[in-house]
Amino acid sequence: MAYVELRDVTKLFGTVRAVDKLNLSIEKGECFSFLGPSGCGKTTTLRMVAGFEDLDGGEIEVGGKLMSSKAKNFYVPPEHRGFGMVFQAFAVWPHMTVYDNVAFPLKIKKLSRSEIEERTKQALANTNLTKQAQLYPNDLSGGEKQRIALARALSINPGLLLLDEPLSNLDPHLREEMRFEIKDLQRKYDFSIIFVTHDQSEAMALSNRIMVMKDGRTMQIDTPLNIYAHPKNQFVFSFIGLSNFIKVKLDGGRAVIESAPEAGALAAEIPAEFAGAPKATLACRPSDVQFVPEGEGVRGVIDRMAYLGETVDYMVKVGTQEIRVEKSRREPRLEVGHACSISIPRVVWYE
Repeated sequence: MAYVELRDVTKLFGTVRAVDKLNLSIEKGECFSFLGPSGCGKTTTLRMVAGFEDLDGGEIEVGGKLMSSKAKNFYVPPEHRGFGMVFQAFAVWPHMTVYDNVAFPLKIKKLSRSEIEERTKQALANTNLTKQAQLYPNDLSGGEKQRIALARALSINPGLLLLDEPLSNLDPHLREEMRFEIKDLQRKYDFSIIFVTHDQSEAMALSNRIMVMKDGRTMQIDTPLNIYAHPKNQFVFSFIGLSNFIKVKLDGGRAVIESAPEAGALAAEIPAEFAGAPKATLACRPSDVQFVPEGEGVRGVIDRMAYLGETVDYMVKVGTQEIRVEKSRREPRLEVGHACSISIPRVVWYE
């Protein structure tokens, strides 16, 4: 049985449907990410789960208990839901020590002094903050402040941890480090996580499953591998990973680039459903594009080249079509202005 259930959840802001009849099930112990561009409804959905926003339709159930229902006019306030939550801006109190920041929600619950001390020390130990317990947040780094927020959320022993872009204010090294720490904490505590982010690498690294959203609707719910390798539509393909979309004309069983048919045909088998269609759009990853010997593939010119450490990023111009190519730095380097030929053995077809 699912631990978190959203059934036809809807949220309106005036005439705008920020979330439109969203249905979702999250298992106990699962890390589930809401991923999408700004304004897609992911944070609004999280806030409805947390209880900070009421519903305009549908209902939310967590751990077998109803949290919100528009039809039943039922609503549990955030402070009674028992969820841990970590915000993008850390939200730590600068006038309190690290220890007091973590202990604060337990004091609000009016737990005994011994239980507050036990839970606070355990949360500090699990987030590597024991030595900083008597320091103030302004004496700490950004990563340590984020750990305070995590420790505070963990101190209440939540069954569900809600993370709203919690790593976006950290530098890249700290962000990567915190990803591992969050996964380690999840394994230790066995809680469910809902993780809101617009950063696909974070979602891919942390999640058991991902929901890609657009305009308040679900585009795809799947594992990170399937989201990347088997996107359900053109939007998901474009949002996850680097992508090329190549406009082609179909003529005589050949697919040629629309703006440069004279450059040669792509070695792509035309699917049965596109037989007879005059045009199509082919999608591929830059890493799937291959440079081939002259006389093979499609002819183009290197329009741009950037060295990115382990990879070299090229932009190949074929007519007016730009095709991005990603290659290992160990392969022979091609320079801007040089003629080249490319082949794309693996593509996805769209109308």
